[in-house]
Amino acid sequence: MKRIVHPLVRDVRGGALRHASWDEALGRAAKGLADTRDAHGGTAFGLFSCSKSTNEMNYARSEEHTSELQSL
Repeated sequence: MKRIVHPLVRDVRGGALRHASWDEALGRAAKGLADTRDAHGGTAFGLFSCSKSTNEMNYARSEEHTSELQSL
């Protein structure tokens, strides 16, 4: 299996994947989550984490400022 080492994005739904900068990829992800939150409320999506998650994932989860975080 080939490891993905660069972010990949689509310009249109169902379109081909292309390489993107980290700034572009993370910006698109943040905008998508914010758009979902704004349209459907803060409970419209969730995150899952466990002790095998990276520090970065656990930090991102802690920054959500929600009282609904649960530890499994």
